[in-house]
Amino acid sequence: MIRFATIGTNFVTGWMLEAARSCPKLHYAAVYSRSAEKAREFASRHGAEAIHTDLDALADDPGVDAVYIASPNCMHFEQAARMLAHGKHVLCEKTITSNRHELARLLEIAAENRVILLEAMRSVFDPGFRAIEENLHKLGKIRRASFQYCQYSSRYDKFKAGIVENAFNPALSNGSLMDIGVYCVHPLVKLFGRPDRIVADAVFLDNGVDGAGTILGSWKCGMQSELLYSKITNSRVPSQIQGEAGSMIIREIANPHEVTIIRNDGTSECVYSRADKSSNNMVYELREWCRLIREGNGENPHNRASLLELEVMDEARRLTGIRFPADEAWKECSRPQVFRSFPQNGD
Repeated sequence: MIRFATIGTNFVTGWMLEAARSCPKLHYAAVYSRSAEKAREFASRHGAEAIHTDLDALADDPGVDAVYIASPNCMHFEQAARMLAHGKHVLCEKTITSNRHELARLLEIAAENRVILLEAMRSVFDPGFRAIEENLHKLGKIRRASFQYCQYSSRYDKFKAGIVENAFNPALSNGSLMDIGVYCVHPLVKLFGRPDRIVADAVFLDNGVDGAGTILGSWKCGMQSELLYSKITNSRVPSQIQGEAGSMIIREIANPHEVTIIRNDGTSECVYSRADKSSNNMVYELREWCRLIREGNGENPHNRASLLELEVMDEARRLTGIRFPADEAWKECSRPQVFRSFPQNGD
């Protein structure tokens, strides 16, 4: 039995706990909140045995083996570092850290303590994503990946009314790229690796937060990608991967519930379909987290994709001028030269 605690009392944590009820290896042991009142109410509603209002007390709790973190992005590094250093396994919501430097340090701490750190990128643990991976060869040589996730946020109405909630607060390492764009970036690098070059642009709102953006990528092998994401508009267009032998149509890259191949001759093949697209697919990431913990060797092959994800996002932020307070702690660290520069106009 894996006794786990949660950090964060928002609706995302509620979804996770709903999924956790179908994982018999998980037992909800404790909830953390800075507010004792919120912690008690959340524990009563979801069945946690204990509450904590002090992170050190949670880290020292012998009745907790693992921790799920769903706090604002800017808090992920400090909270995860503390839990990992005390021998707790960690499942941390996307985006796992504010930048690549933070994640690299967390991986060092996890390795030192032989515990599991995993990003809660639910879409890539979904059976629909496995169908994408297993059927890519049917497309022939891959030439383009077009992923998009544009979802009008209910919080944007409040933003326009002058109420800035966490999701639209860049001081918390939030914004469209971190909250929505990551669902496009992560599957891209997991499937195809890091692009050799990228170019990026963003739409900024009045308080300096990015409301939408575009990232273009290219590889030396002759492949291109385009990632479109937004918190201020909706899109009804599916994502797709184009190969020389056909195209793969993906219904919702963040929740791949339907995957169809259309060949150049017009014939089609549905390689995956889930009747209930609204079903809670967080269960698959929880099962993988449990498997990694049970194996007990402290290694996690999924972290490579999270590192590549942050390399792309750090570069996109550099190109668009998005800076977070969390970046300041690492400004003395040299930025890895992993991307070649696009030539300037006239060069």
